Amino acid sequence: MKTIIRSLFLLVLISSCQKQNTKEQTMVYPETKKTGTIDTYFGEKVSDPYRWLEDDKSEETANWVKAQNTSTYNYLDKIPYRTELKDRLKEMWDFEKISAPFKEGNYTYFLKNDGLQNQSILYRTSDSDKEEVFIDPNTFSSDGTISLGQVTFSKNGAIAAYAISEGGSDWRKVIVMDTETKEIIEDTLVDVKFTRISWKNNEGFYYSSYDKPKGSELSAKTDQHKLYYHKLKTKQKEDVLVYGGTPEEKHRYVSARVTDDGKYLFIYPQISTSGAKLLMKDLSNPKSKIITVLGDVNSDTNVIDNKGSKLYLLTNLNAPNQKVVSVDASNPGPENWVDVIPETKHVLSPSTGGGYIFANYMVDAVSKVLQYDYDGKLIREIALPGLGSISGLRGKNDAKELYYNFTNYKTPNTIFKYNPKAGTSSVHIQPNVDFNPDAYQSKQIFYTSKDGTKIPMIITHKKGLQLNGKTPTILYGYGGFNISITPSFSPSNAVWLEQGGIYAVANIRGGGEYGKAWHDAGTQLKKQNVFDDFIAAGDYLIKNKYTSSSYLAIRGGSNGGLLVGATMTQRPDLAKVALPAVGVLDMLRYHTFTSGAGWAYDYGTSEQNKAMYTYLKGYSPLHNVKEGVSYPATLVTTGDHDDRVVPAHSFKFAAELQSKQSGSNPTLIRIETDAGHGAGTSVTKTIEQAADIFGFTLYNMGFKTLPNTISKNIKG
Repeated sequence: MKTIIRSLFLLVLISSCQKQNTKEQTMVYPETKKTGTIDTYFGEKVSDPYRWLEDDKSEETANWVKAQNTSTYNYLDKIPYRTELKDRLKEMWDFEKISAPFKEGNYTYFLKNDGLQNQSILYRTSDSDKEEVFIDPNTFSSDGTISLGQVTFSKNGAIAAYAISEGGSDWRKVIVMDTETKEIIEDTLVDVKFTRISWKNNEGFYYSSYDKPKGSELSAKTDQHKLYYHKLKTKQKEDVLVYGGTPEEKHRYVSARVTDDGKYLFIYPQISTSGAKLLMKDLSNPKSKIITVLGDVNSDTNVIDNKGSKLYLLTNLNAPNQKVVSVDASNPGPENWVDVIPETKHVLSPSTGGGYIFANYMVDAVSKVLQYDYDGKLIREIALPGLGSISGLRGKNDAKELYYNFTNYKTPNTIFKYNPKAGTSSVHIQPNVDFNPDAYQSKQIFYTSKDGTKIPMIITHKKGLQLNGKTPTILYGYGGFNISITPSFSPSNAVWLEQGGIYAVANIRGGGEYGKAWHDAGTQLKKQNVFDDFIAAGDYLIKNKYTSSSYLAIRGGSNGGLLVGATMTQRPDLAKVALPAVGVLDMLRYHTFTSGAGWAYDYGTSEQNKAMYTYLKGYSPLHNVKEGVSYPATLVTTGDHDDRVVPAHSFKFAAELQSKQSGSNPTLIRIETDAGHGAGTSVTKTIEQAADIFGFTLYNMGFKTLPNTISKNIKG
């Protein structure tokens, strides 16, 4: 009987949504019940009326998700050009995408997607140049919701271990395959999470995971990461615990890497997302023990290569912008480190290959690359095809050719072949995209934030744009976790640009664009700097007539979802549209889910002390939605299998907005099923979501038809 009543109630909710008024009138949303849940923080009572939405296993939450999606899709279905956008996005995405090749054993491997395949396929060629499919993740599921993760090979290339993700989950399965016969040679490893698979020669590999949590695998807290060794052709239950698992010292992340020659194992235990210890073990000596190189988590140091016992390390210890040092493995402590590539004013991200070190510097968020030998002698600066981002230039020490990717906001990813001896580059693969980059321009400007800090922003649009304040504009930002947002091409954003839109990216504090100091300036009790930087970017675009509040959308995902949520609650007048994706939106409880406690370096926690609690509550998007305020038209997006930033953040925020929104701007939530935090999302789902986001944005800016170059804003 209860089931029948619940079903009838759901139908009534859906029916009421179908009768909702047009966007010019007040929206009618599915009803979200409120409970009397109250938490007490340092003597202050805080209501959490939507706590029940945190239960991802309940039928009640599932029914709420269905009702919200019905409401959202009823609205999106009314956008007259939604199908047209989707069709154009499919056309833009429909080009062959091929990765840089890499050699393992007797084969050369590369990823390829014919265009609209949901997942890219791993191919290989032999000396005969015959191309064959090695792993096709499109065969894992009919709808493309199972994706291929890391693929690693034993030293001789005879065995491959590859990870798969189901429904976008961070939990992985690891499958072991004979590369010659392509047969699965042992049982699948399960319940593996946040891991690097690193081989010990041809014998087995190291991986990391948590104990399977009690309760929901999607949302239960996981804060004790462990490193295991799996010997080939043994059962997972026999895997050896190498590091972790001591209750008195929890490490939320533990990763490991074996040097290419198989001689050393390096272990990186972390309490948070920034800072790690450094441990090592001599694998050539069976009796050797794990020794400590760095025993605290106040810096990040990674081994990038070794020449016998001589180790090469990348570190930010006493070098906020990072440097490369060398040390002998017999006495690896920092007191013995010798600079190979000293710190400069630009952030360093090196790679190795062909017997050289390639120092990729970030200069105002774009790449500059210098080539060094292992003694630190400068060989040359590599001539790049323009201002943008490069990645790659890595491979085995005896490689005669290396590859790198070059891209920017208007240039599709192009792969170049590089001769490290001669220093010459040539185009290896240039994609054939239905987009003319010569018709667009990217300009980097520097604007002033609230406290006087200069912030870089790259603004991309069609050439000939007239600055009249009427151009639809997406302002994107992230601002956290030392992550740098560097120029890259997106087929989806290309469609936005094609419609005459502006795409602006602000390189705000909290990111890694200017090193550790830039990151730290946007953390914990300085987090407001991040929001101030983003708000100032919007004000700059408006003041300089790139756009106006009526034509501005703010967008970001994950930590960037927090950015959008904080910006729209602090400055609801800034933008017409807000697009928070998979956002961290409940800052008082984020650390109670999955591995969220590991984000405390950036955020602090509400349990830390009263000052930190008060600060978090002061900007937490969920706790700063106010009754009677007209917020921007908002499309919250999340995935029902997001086990990194659990969807309850988005559920509760959307419910709060719907309850308190004043005026006619819609507040909707789009919940993707069988999708997670973003990695491995199928091409089909990516295109559908982009069409909905762009359609929602333009529709709420007042466009009855697609702008399609907005001729009044374009000269000629």
